[in-house]
Amino acid sequence: MNNIFAIGSITIKELYRRKDFYVLFVLSALITLMAGSAHFFHDDKIVRYLKELCLLLIWIAALVIAITTAARQLPAEREQRTIFPLLAKPVSRAQVLLGKFLGCWLAVGLALVMFYAFLGVVSASREHAWPLEYYIQALWLQWMMLAVVIALALLGSIVFAAPSSNGTICLVTVVGILLLGGHLHEVALERPEPMQSFLSTLYFLIPHLEWFDVRDLVVHESGLVAWWAVGAASVYAMVYAGFLLFAAWVLFRRKALN
Repeated sequence: MNNIFAIGSITIKELYRRKDFYVLFVLSALITLMAGSAHFFHDDKIVRYLKELCLLLIWIAALVIAITTAARQLPAEREQRTIFPLLAKPVSRAQVLLGKFLGCWLAVGLALVMFYAFLGVVSASREHAWPLEYYIQALWLQWMMLAVVIALALLGSIVFAAPSSNGTICLVTVVGILLLGGHLHEVALERPEPMQSFLSTLYFLIPHLEWFDVRDLVVHESGLVAWWAVGAASVYAMVYAGFLLFAAWVLFRRKALN
């Protein structure tokens, strides 16, 4: 466990030494503040549009940070030849994968806390209220979802040689699941065989990341998600992330590092 936490801490420090997070945070803050300073027809409900914009920016920024950070972990170790002394400590390949996953996941979690704190301050300045429970649920579910995304990017970093191709494929896959994953079964029912069976099987195999998107509940404050459902979604995300990490470990054991 000490090896896993040591590798994870190095990964966290690496993220905050790079400029990716700061650029995305400043860009999101500027766009949100510009939108918040505008007055459209003196509409008092403009804060809802402001929260919707800020949450969209948080989702985009978190996905970019998670995928790019995870996608470059193992290729960077191979390119800099630091993977060999790391595995000679001795540190097993499973510990390397778990450490990289834990570091990326915790680093993205810290970034999410900063993003949501900024959202809370901006929205509270406009509507003079801070629905803390909504923010906690949205942050927690998004963080659980990002565990699956990070595990997928780590698996992709073993399959694909270049971090750019891995990042692009992972981003397209995740966005596709978020936009179309929930409708895949409905589309399958309208198709003839064997396409219907193929799409139905795909529907049950893919991780349903759209289940973790509760932005509408935060924007309209239309009711909290039942905490038992939040717990079930968290278990689902951890099981799926564990499956992807296991697949990555199997490939990592068989893959030559030179």
